[in-house]
Amino acid sequence: MSLTDRELTVARDAKGFMPDDEGLALHAAGCDGGRIGPLLEIGSYCGKSGVYLGAAARECGTVLFTIDHHRGSEENQAEWEHHDPEVVDSRTGRMDTLPFFRRTVEAAGLESVVVGVLGDSPTVGRYWTSPVGFLFIDGGHAEAVAMADYTTWANHVLAGGVLAIHDVFERPEQGGQAPFHVWQRAVADGFTPLATTGSLRTLRR
Repeated sequence: MSLTDRELTVARDAKGFMPDDEGLALHAAGCDGGRIGPLLEIGSYCGKSGVYLGAAARECGTVLFTIDHHRGSEENQAEWEHHDPEVVDSRTGRMDTLPFFRRTVEAAGLESVVVGVLGDSPTVGRYWTSPVGFLFIDGGHAEAVAMADYTTWANHVLAGGVLAIHDVFERPEQGGQAPFHVWQRAVADGFTPLATTGSLRTLRR
């Protein structure tokens, strides 16, 4: 299980919030779940994690679906800690990460296996029927938003499939608690913890 030099360079250069060790662990988890079925990512931003997962989809002979409205989560908006003015559309004053995402996927050579779905996660989920072998939850980190992503999508994970959750911090001083609460909910629902790499946690269905 390995990324090509091109994929790894693009992943590292892309805008995003995932260090190397977490990205490589995400790729390995994607390869694990990809043996069961397609990959699904909630929260694409500029495509960094999409490269790690797209490479996994390529290796497994499947596809990665990425769902994002590309207007940024709450923590990405102006005057918040993770705001990047470069991804603001000067015409509208609104965030628009879609062009960055598309360029990242293209640069990595993964357009044939990464299917970008433009839309709000709960809205898309209302009409989604396909099972998946891997689910990555990394959308908005507000409590209601993160939990809605879990309740909307977790039931689509096939038996033996993998659930990954990003930015999981057990203590408030480390970071927001919503992803940790999602992890706790997943364990309570019967998912079995697999591994922890930095703030990335994986579980088995």
